[in-house]
Amino acid sequence: MDQSRIDWPSFVLCALILVGASIPLFVYPEASEAALEKLYGFIASEFGILYLLASIVAIAFLVWLGLSRYGAIRLGAQDETPEFREISWVGMLFCAGVGAGLLYWCATEWAFYYDAPPFGAEPRSVEAQEWASTYGLFHWGFTAWAFYCLPAIAIAYPYYTKKLDILRFSVSCHWFLKDNNHGPLARTIDFLFMVALLGGAASSLGFSTPMIAACLGWLFGIEVSDTLEVGVVMLCMVLFALSVWLGLKKGIKRLSDINVVLAFGLLLFILVVGPTAFLLKTSLNGVGLMADNFLRMNFWTDPFTDSGFVESWTIFYWAWWIAFAPYIGLFVTRISRGRTIRQVIFGMLVWGSLGSWLFYMIMGNYALSLELAGQVDFTGIMSRESGSAAIVAMLEQLPLTGIVIAVFSVISIVFAATTYDSASYTLASSATLHLKAGDDPARWHRVFWAFALGLMPVALMLLQGNLRPIQVILLIVSFPILFVGVAMSVSLLKSLRADYQAN
Repeated sequence: MDQSRIDWPSFVLCALILVGASIPLFVYPEASEAALEKLYGFIASEFGILYLLASIVAIAFLVWLGLSRYGAIRLGAQDETPEFREISWVGMLFCAGVGAGLLYWCATEWAFYYDAPPFGAEPRSVEAQEWASTYGLFHWGFTAWAFYCLPAIAIAYPYYTKKLDILRFSVSCHWFLKDNNHGPLARTIDFLFMVALLGGAASSLGFSTPMIAACLGWLFGIEVSDTLEVGVVMLCMVLFALSVWLGLKKGIKRLSDINVVLAFGLLLFILVVGPTAFLLKTSLNGVGLMADNFLRMNFWTDPFTDSGFVESWTIFYWAWWIAFAPYIGLFVTRISRGRTIRQVIFGMLVWGSLGSWLFYMIMGNYALSLELAGQVDFTGIMSRESGSAAIVAMLEQLPLTGIVIAVFSVISIVFAATTYDSASYTLASSATLHLKAGDDPARWHRVFWAFALGLMPVALMLLQGNLRPIQVILLIVSFPILFVGVAMSVSLLKSLRADYQAN
């Protein structure tokens, strides 16, 4: 059957949701912001514990699965070799999973914890400094990649072993669907995924676009404005539309390979020319503090002080990862043919976490060192101007400033591009009726979603200066996926047991 055949009900409904959600943000930005603020408080306080429980269960289930007899099952034919080399596979899943949002948060997240630390620590104390250099590692570590990995395995196993001709999120619940891949239940699951991806992708670009605009403004001597930020969104859309048009191997793979080299090259440069001893000591201390308190950080609900830390940060991050998880699961499924379940699980948990940690260890701790040494009033710039301005001030302290900011800008833009061309790829896959292993959705279909994904970030820019609207959108779109996650885990386990007993 023609791979370009569009599933028009899914296509039209998702497009209408995108437009319908964006219009109020454009027309009534202040009223939308107030409504979102109330909604966030309600969901986070009443249902936040579900996110904490989900993180614990996801990690435990994946570790058990990877170490069990099922871990040796190959995704594809038993004699099949991986489609992509390890370094390219890691690069693609990393770039898709973190995006340019990592560059923003790795440099700024510590500042929030320095001024408002967890566990009742005194603001700006030594204890606050330790938590500031540690909590980012926790939020961007094993839990994030566990949320990403679970749907990847749940989708990849039935997709490759059952030789399905459909690549959608609903495949993760294949055992319950009983081959009814286009029925009401399957369509509902896929619709929830598409809405979650639209919200998650829009939020990610909403975080990173002002940062990219600030860097480009510095490079070209242009005042940062709404016009420049919208121009950045347009630039990113053109780039990831071009990448999508070229396809998975020529576009996404090449962009990911190049960006991984540039990104880790920049980190190495900062490590060498910056306060090397401080960065190494702080990084090692942060890993040790996180390892020593990993269970405490996962189970902390803050029931007595009600500081709001868990709701504002941990639940926000878990919601972000859950919103993105189905999309990452679909994308990792597409690039993981020939790998075993064990290789995918521990490859994502280990390489994904290590990659994210390096950014926090080097760039985040470098910004912290500038604050402590009095070289840059990082927290002051953040409160007076923005996190993006503080990042530029941090980069100005490095040698070869112009080159550094130019490279940082390129990395940020390509990270955004690789995230969004991957997102548009999976959206197009979900709105295509049939897609066999190795096939791609129609080019025009992928390009359409590449441009459509830029609509909501532009709307979110009207609410600049407040992260809460973005946090609320992530919380709302991720909530239904929590329950689908339970169903997909049960479906995967039942399928594995049934197939293993049959063999």
